[in-house]
Amino acid sequence: MSAREAAVTVRVPAKVNVQLAVGAARPDGFHDLANVFLAVSLFDEVTATAADALTVTCEGPDADKVPLDRTNLAARAAEILAARNGLSPLVHLHIAKNIPVAGGMAGGSADGAAALLACDALWGLNTSRAELLDICAELGSDVPFSLVGGAALGTGRGEVLTPVAAGSFHWVFAVADGGLSTPAVFREFDRLTADVVVPEPQASPALLAALASGEARELAGVLANDLQAAALSLRPSLADTLAAGTGAGALAALVSGSGPTTAFLVADEESAAKVAAALEASGTCRATRVATSPARGATVLPT
Repeated sequence: MSAREAAVTVRVPAKVNVQLAVGAARPDGFHDLANVFLAVSLFDEVTATAADALTVTCEGPDADKVPLDRTNLAARAAEILAARNGLSPLVHLHIAKNIPVAGGMAGGSADGAAALLACDALWGLNTSRAELLDICAELGSDVPFSLVGGAALGTGRGEVLTPVAAGSFHWVFAVADGGLSTPAVFREFDRLTADVVVPEPQASPALLAALASGEARELAGVLANDLQAAALSLRPSLADTLAAGTGAGALAALVSGSGPTTAFLVADEESAAKVAAALEASGTCRATRVATSPARGATVLPT
């Protein structure tokens, strides 16, 4: 097989934040976080193929909302990796999109991590894990976790990861119409907290214990997202979606990251189907996705 015929496909998961503690804005505009990430079984796939120029294509739900220029994190990942190795980023990146777009589930970050791993394999670079994570952090705060997967505590602006233990859980995700800009949600958080002292973000010991236990009812009582009030302020209709899911039997509900996707923790597979059906019937969301956690991070698929 010639290099031009070679292709590498990487599968990468979405994430939900079971705790997102947000500190005050830093001088650089970022916020310190205590961000407990959990990878879930909703996946994008990115295929890297040798080409005459760097190009990006996309298929799947809301593919028309995915940028296909150099602002796409997949393209940026290829550029950075190539530059570090004295190469030209001559690659076609095709994204098979299944993670909600602009939905607070790190879909763009996932594509960046997947493209990085795919290009590394396509070009035979054998880049160390440490350098891959360094490039991920350069790409964005959520990208390192997309590479790692599983469950982890993210500190700093979310890019410094410490693995944590996690049992198995069942989730339903409600996809909203349209997206929410993560910077806009953080700006709204700053506005809402302008007159209060924002504490230093800390991971909750009770949440980490519940996550490790695999007991859904324990985890349900300690889920937390400091950005939820800001997301609801910008998109008040999300309150109806949260109410519809809990009314249908979800153990807990929260906005996923910066939203507008909402996440519902349920007891088991049967409950997931019931809650998903009720949410779709409620008219408060555009679609639902059922998933389990934890899921593996970015993984090269066999050819």
